[in-house]
Formats: sequence, C-alpha cells, structure tokens
Amino acid sequence: MSKPLAVVAVGGNALITDDKHNSINEQYVCVTDCVRYLCDMIEEGWEMLLTHGNGPQVGFILRRSEISREEVAPVPLDYAVGDTQGAIGYMFQKALKNELLRRGIHKPIVSLVTQTRVDKNDPAFSSPTKPIGVFLDRETAEQRQNELGWTIMDDSGRGWRRTVPSPQPLEIIELETIAQLLRYGCIVIACGGGGIPVVRDGDGMLHGVEAVVDKDLASALVAEKLGAELLLISTGVEQVAVNFGTPEQRGLDNLTIAEAQKLLKEGQFGEGSMKPKVEAIIDFVLHSQARGKSGCGLITSPQAIRAALQYKTGTWIGRDEETQL
Repeated sequence: MSKPLAVVAVGGNALITDDKHNSINEQYVCVTDCVRYLCDMIEEGWEMLLTHGNGPQVGFILRRSEISREEVAPVPLDYAVGDTQGAIGYMFQKALKNELLRRGIHKPIVSLVTQTRVDKNDPAFSSPTKPIGVFLDRETAEQRQNELGWTIMDDSGRGWRRTVPSPQPLEIIELETIAQLLRYGCIVIACGGGGIPVVRDGDGMLHGVEAVVDKDLASALVAEKLGAELLLISTGVEQVAVNFGTPEQRGLDNLTIAEAQKLLKEGQFGEGSMKPKVEAIIDFVLHSQARGKSGCGLITSPQAIRAALQYKTGTWIGRDEETQL
C-alpha cells in the first residue's frame, strides 16, 4: 500500500516572530523549529508536498526596491515571488535535510520554482486585497499610500499592510513535474507564495503578471490535482474558533462542509486570516469528492501537528469521523 500524501501549507508570517525579528537568520530559526514537526509526519509514514507563504518576504523585497529605486531598476512583483520561492525553499530544504539526517532518515528533497496560471481578466486585478509586507501603523501606511501609490488595508486588527491583486489560481504549470518527483520518493517544496502568477497569450506563451496568488488556494488546487489524502494548513493557533476574541470563544474539533460553509456565511472567520484557509479546504474537499476521492483538511499550529493527527486537537474539515488517516 502506498504512503498517504499530505500537502502542508506553512504561512509566510509563521517565519517571522515579530517586526523586530525578521532578518534572514531569524527567519531560518523559525524554519528549523517548524521542520521538527513536519519531520514527525515524515517519520510516521507521510509523503509530503510542502507549500509556503511569502507575504512579508515579498513586501521586504519591494520595499528595498523602492528605497533603492534611484540606483537600481525596480523588481517586478512576479520576480519578487520567484526570488522568495528560491530563498524560502532553500531554508526549508536545508533545515529538512539536517533534521532528517539527525533522525537517520535519508530522503531526497527538492525545491521547485513553480508558476500558477491565472486569468488576465480576473476582477482581482482591479481590486487589490492581498496583504503583503510588514504590519504598519495607520499613519505610516497612509504616508506610503500617498507617496508611493500603495493600496492599503487593516489586516484583521493586527496592523496596516500594503495590498496587491490576488487572482484565482487556475493551473499549476509544473504539476506533472511535482507528481514525478513525488513518485520518485522526494519531499517536494513547491507553489511557494501560491506560485508565480502567469497568464497565457493566444499562442499559449506564458507571461508573468503583477500579482500574488493566495498560497492556501493554490495548495488546495495542487492537493486536489495530486489526489492528496490531506491538506494541512499550518497557522498560529491550534484550532479554528468561533466568536474569536470574545468571552464566548469556542474551539472547533470537526466540521462538515455544510457546517464550515454556514460559519463562513455568518462571518465567523477573519478576512485576512482564517477565512481563506477554511475556503481553501472546502474547495479541496469538494473537488476531491467530485473525483471520487476522500480528501480532508486540517488546520492547526506546527507544534500541535502530531496531536492533531491523532485527533486530539486541531480543526478537521470534511473528515468522515469513522475514517482514520
């Protein structure tokens, strides 16, 4: 029997402790902590496709580009996504290799620069809503909006951030390459930052566009296409909660798709935080079921992954409670 496949999505914000600890070396410390929990899964028999966010890191590149614009040419957004795929992929690739070697596990690990096709007419291009970069106070954000033409938003009460277009992912260009690498037994790091957004012209040629793709939606798409058993979205909390931040806050253990959809309609999940994660898992589970598969989703923190896979914590979505992964 083949090993089950998990697509594990780690957020870009998870690599940064706070705005005062965001150097490359400090991000790598966060990565080395995170991979210990990923290696627990690998040690227990899971095959893994690792995806990651890059919102803060793309923002850093663009900010450096703005500061140095009088001396060097600016970095286009699609190239900034490519840069972060390489850099964050390198962090995870090195940290995973070292941690697995400590455990006596020898598996090839590959980081793959990945492109994601979007629709050039996607309405997201006229409505930039995806936050990138660091959290700012409102005054600083509005100053950069006036000086640099940014669009900005309050990101779930955590601070103000720059926003850019985020079109829907339609196709993972390197999907077959990812599938081949997984068949060879590789741990694959791909779809970083949702993938570099590209469009096809009338001749089928690819062209990069100024946008970012939501990494959770891209992870759901690649998980569905690969027939993964599990889409695990790693975040800063052990469980999804309703009435978050109030005295009535309550953690959720297991949700059916209908229950998750109802809570979404009620506005229970934050726009820039939990909502896209729940939406991505719903998409994955529904498409998986349509293909005759039984994929399900899990949202939890990296530290709680082992306990969540034993159904002791975390929030499962779309899992038949009689089915054990």
